[in-house]
Amino acid sequence: MSAELTLGAEEELHLIDLETKRLSARAPQLLSKLPPDKYGAELQRTTVETNVPVVTNLTDLRREILALRRDLVEVATANDLAIAAAGTAPRSEFADFELTTTGRYGRMQEQYRMLVDEQLICGLQVHVGVSDRDLAVQIMGRVAPYLPGLLALSASSPFWNGQDTGYASIRSIIWQRWPSAGATGPMSGAAEYDRMVQDLIGSGVIADAKMAYFDIRPSSHAPTLELRTCDACPIVDDAVLIAGLFRAAVRKAEIDILDGRPDRQRAAPLHRAAMWQAARAGLTGELLGLGIHPERLPAAQAVRSLATSLRPQLEELGDWHDVEGLIEQTLARGNSADRQRAAFAEHGSLDDVVDQVVKETHGPAAGDLPTTPTIRGYRFRAGDEAIGPGLRARPAYADVGGYFRTLDAEAIRAKNERRDEWAQKRGLSFVVDDKLRGFGVDLVPRIVTHHEWKQLAAGLAQRARAIEAFLEDAYGSRRIVADGVLSEAQVVDASGWRVEASLLPTGTVRAPVQGFDLIRNEFGGWRVLEDNVRSPSGAAYAVAVRHLLDEVVPEAPRPAGLLNPETVFALLRETLLAHSTNPEPVGAVLSSGPGSGAWFEHQALAEGAGLLLVTADDLAVDGHRVRHAATGEVIDALYLRMDGEVLELATPADPDLGARIIDVAATGDVFLANAPGNGLADDKAMYVAVPDLIEYYLDEKPKLESVPTYRLSDEAEKLSVLDRVGELVTKPVDGEGGHGVLIGPSANAAEVAARRAEIAADPARWVAQEVVTLSSHPTLTATGLEPRHVDLRAFVYLTGVGPTQARLADFALTRVAPEGSMVVNSSRGGGAKDTWIIGPDAGSDGEA
Repeated sequence: MSAELTLGAEEELHLIDLETKRLSARAPQLLSKLPPDKYGAELQRTTVETNVPVVTNLTDLRREILALRRDLVEVATANDLAIAAAGTAPRSEFADFELTTTGRYGRMQEQYRMLVDEQLICGLQVHVGVSDRDLAVQIMGRVAPYLPGLLALSASSPFWNGQDTGYASIRSIIWQRWPSAGATGPMSGAAEYDRMVQDLIGSGVIADAKMAYFDIRPSSHAPTLELRTCDACPIVDDAVLIAGLFRAAVRKAEIDILDGRPDRQRAAPLHRAAMWQAARAGLTGELLGLGIHPERLPAAQAVRSLATSLRPQLEELGDWHDVEGLIEQTLARGNSADRQRAAFAEHGSLDDVVDQVVKETHGPAAGDLPTTPTIRGYRFRAGDEAIGPGLRARPAYADVGGYFRTLDAEAIRAKNERRDEWAQKRGLSFVVDDKLRGFGVDLVPRIVTHHEWKQLAAGLAQRARAIEAFLEDAYGSRRIVADGVLSEAQVVDASGWRVEASLLPTGTVRAPVQGFDLIRNEFGGWRVLEDNVRSPSGAAYAVAVRHLLDEVVPEAPRPAGLLNPETVFALLRETLLAHSTNPEPVGAVLSSGPGSGAWFEHQALAEGAGLLLVTADDLAVDGHRVRHAATGEVIDALYLRMDGEVLELATPADPDLGARIIDVAATGDVFLANAPGNGLADDKAMYVAVPDLIEYYLDEKPKLESVPTYRLSDEAEKLSVLDRVGELVTKPVDGEGGHGVLIGPSANAAEVAARRAEIAADPARWVAQEVVTLSSHPTLTATGLEPRHVDLRAFVYLTGVGPTQARLADFALTRVAPEGSMVVNSSRGGGAKDTWIIGPDAGSDGEA
């Protein structure tokens, strides 16, 4: 072999104050106690770099990295510090930067300003011995296709400046801002490379050859080819894996050069795209394959394919079995970004994330042994809420997951039979197309941690207050139109607009019960998918599902602090009657009767909240009050749960009943909840404007994100959507229950063409949304646990638009899509789960 193919590495390590969990700028003090040939300073005083000596195999590389970490930990611990091998320290903030005081670094700060000040990042550099610089330069471009996979394996920097960035490796994104970072492209040899570096120096953009921060470069201080792409890795074996794969890629490129194979490199923009994709998704999404025209592959498949393509070289170097095993270990536990997010999800504390990274950095080469058993046979996918990499239950599910894991086929059959008997006996059902259907319930509960629920409470209360303020304004003075935030047509020409809603008194709370459909993306972030402001259903079903689980699986372990969904009954009554002046007010649920889609819920809410259950035939308007026809009792509040509009109510005894009820409501003598005309706010075209409503009415930034949505009444957006119908979700603006929804990637060509024609014919009737893959959750089937997509419907109850007048109820309904579908609506075959929301009694929240 022309190349020596020795191995070496440099690890950049953060210094962490053990008390504050923040970065510590005490590197000079520690370095004064460490041998200078093994440890060095970096640009920032919060970092120490280790210099691993030259070795010839992966076993020795592992040993040397561990030895250097061990000695550094000893010195750091004596100074109340810890070390963290991660692309970014989870609690790092811009203010933590302190420059190492050398003339060179001082010059860099003066020249690059903020670019230097944000370099609170740590990488892993791997060196492979290639002393022939011509050969090293020729190899550089040929190994570029392997770099995205190596970056994805190393990704350890999801948190930056106190927040989740949405990237698995934000370090690599920050690093790419250097003017000399990235790929060099193909080069003929050392002369061409050296000339390019000299030209960069001559341009004044970089000061010296050490600042040639390319993804791969001939080392500036050793006869090696240096990989500079990767994040620092907390678990040593991840660094060893990357070194093994990189050395094999170098060897493969060397053989191709010696054999005279042409260098067919992918276009530079494609390489940048592949690197960005790896930084964004890590191992949880897709990566681009190795070809010149790369295909999109699930990350695990892409990584295995990368290793397989290098198998001959790995076998030649004696590394195949080690690398094969290390890949499976890494894919099983996830990369550091995955593990950091899982640690944060448990309590919402960045301190937990810091502790985890420090523990892994200080720990054994392979990381700690897992403490939870595997869920064998489960089809894991990125974004599963309960089962993580390695088919192990995530921390919040350790107890309940263990319970369901032990059920055999006979036990599952018995549990499901008992569930069905319970549901049938209690009439747990709904009506679709005039047919009564059972309400499907899965027995595996979904858990929402306390810190997540706090975030949802703040974001949904904010959203509900803004929607309520908009409805009052829209049917009043319409300031939002006068100020140019919305056009008159967007309000009065919207499909949900009702003229009679303008008759209600100023100050009437129009939407005291609001439902919100939420989804989680692959990183665990919540997004609002839809607003439901007319008559959102689900409250009584959530209570019933809890009762069902208590009866059918009482032995399934419950977490501490579990909230009780039955509190909704008192909350509903309090909300409906909040503004009544009657000392003994009377409320009623106004239903269309047994043929109504949610008749089960109407009955349950009326009984639980102490409300009358009435239909139009049970009402009379007399003495300018709405009364219960049979008793003459005055009704102070009507909770509208009919299938049609109030104005359309008619009985043989009173053909104008609906209009007369509106007249009473106009004087304030009966409260209508939810009011006529609320469809204006949950018109799906209005969904796009909710962030603007929050900023306009509350002068706040939205606390929860929406799904990117296109309003097709806009000509530019319509044209864009028509080109992408097969990639988007399209919905009618006034659709309910999942009717009319087309998920483009799951549709056939005929369905896409038909929807494109419908949109072209009447664009204002449609909206389109980007596809966001719903998170998945285990469901109990006859053969065991299987993943299904889920969403969450949560409810806010309002008595006004003030900060203390909106409350997220203590329950939520998790809706479950059928196998192979992302549509969760019951009317489309979906079911439900019990949602276990953890309240404050469960313990400390930690810090976010």
